[in-house]
Amino acid sequence: MEPLYQALSCYRRRNFDKCVEICTDILENQPLDQATWCLKMRALTKRIYIDDIENEEIVVGDALDDDTVASAPRPGTSMKLEAALTARPRTSTGRPITGVNRPGTQMRPGTSIERLKTSRPLTGQSVRAIRLGTAAMYSHRDGPFIQVSRLNLVKYAKDPCLSKPLFEYLFYHEGDVRNSMELAVQATQANHFEDWWWKVQLAKCYNALNLVRDGEQQLRSALRQHTHIDTFMRLIRVYLRLDQPLSALEICKTVLTIFPNDVSISTEVARLYESLGDVLMSVKYYRNIVTEDSMNTEAIACIGVYHFYNNQPEFALRHYRRVLAMGVHSAELYNNLGLCCLYSQQLDLTMACFQRALDLAIDPLIKAEIWYNLSHVAIAAGDVELAMQCLSICLIMDSTHAPAFNNIAILQYKVGRTNLAKAYLNTAKNLQPSLLEPQKNLEYLQNRYLNKFEE
Repeated sequence: MEPLYQALSCYRRRNFDKCVEICTDILENQPLDQATWCLKMRALTKRIYIDDIENEEIVVGDALDDDTVASAPRPGTSMKLEAALTARPRTSTGRPITGVNRPGTQMRPGTSIERLKTSRPLTGQSVRAIRLGTAAMYSHRDGPFIQVSRLNLVKYAKDPCLSKPLFEYLFYHEGDVRNSMELAVQATQANHFEDWWWKVQLAKCYNALNLVRDGEQQLRSALRQHTHIDTFMRLIRVYLRLDQPLSALEICKTVLTIFPNDVSISTEVARLYESLGDVLMSVKYYRNIVTEDSMNTEAIACIGVYHFYNNQPEFALRHYRRVLAMGVHSAELYNNLGLCCLYSQQLDLTMACFQRALDLAIDPLIKAEIWYNLSHVAIAAGDVELAMQCLSICLIMDSTHAPAFNNIAILQYKVGRTNLAKAYLNTAKNLQPSLLEPQKNLEYLQNRYLNKFEE
């Protein structure tokens, strides 16, 4: 088989490592073969490519200082306020624990998102007999594939066949935002500002450099030329970074009039309502998502969370078992299954689910949550000592777990250790001032002590 055709076949079958190896062998004999050069760029990019729309976990207001956003926003207009008021257990990124992780909640080490502002070191080798425009195409097996410092970006920006693969290689594989943005600027000018795709790429570069407003302008300009779901999604993420959920909701509703019942946009609407504390509207959209896509694990799990917190553990258990039947196996899922079994009185399955959750858990914070829930199982069984041991293990895993300090204080008080209970309650109060239970329990102990002193 002809080597280039074989490399194309490997690329179509997503065997990117084999494709890169074949292309490297071809380029050793024909270093100026542009077709092979372009194919290798695409294979290297696809090998580490991740959807940066989903992978970009939104940290509310991360691009703004305290002078830009009001310190006390109106209720229903900021996700920071709603996240502080909610009582549901949440992950470190602020989303309720549903048993299913969104793609954006875990980043793979070594991916392009972690290297967006760094560049791979370049060698100082030079080929004096070759023009500057083609010197960058020469590569060695043990060296960098493209010598970025020698790229003639103006030349490649005018080539419609090479400019887009080169941008994606620089942005995703090399993480070189500066050269990527320069290439996007030159290509936009070469296309007389009429190519919407390059405007979206410029917006990606601006967002990577925290120039959020400039990215918004580029995205709106691209939408005036072509309406595309990905462009709308990136514009929604811009408003989320600016902590403007109402503007993001307005964009979502506009998109749903153009693309009715689109699952990705409906998911964004459901997440926004969930972040704003409007659980009923969030569940409504999640149910619409399940109607359109019955295999959407995030929607099924979030509906299960809604039923669990509305004292319907049997319905929640049904949804979580549906997620389990779809092939999802995670510590969070088995943890939630154990809680549903506990509150629906299926005690024979409770410990098995928690044991499976402990076997799958790797993160100490997740293990702490599982041991905290196991303490509730011990309390339901009436074993106070076992509950205290579970809470102690929880605090070993996570020394900042305020609810665990609060609960162990209550158990210590029940066995007659009042001073130790006060110490635990003060620790819980200092760790999480927004948690009301430690403050109420402290007031109860103080009032009880004063009444006993008066007697």
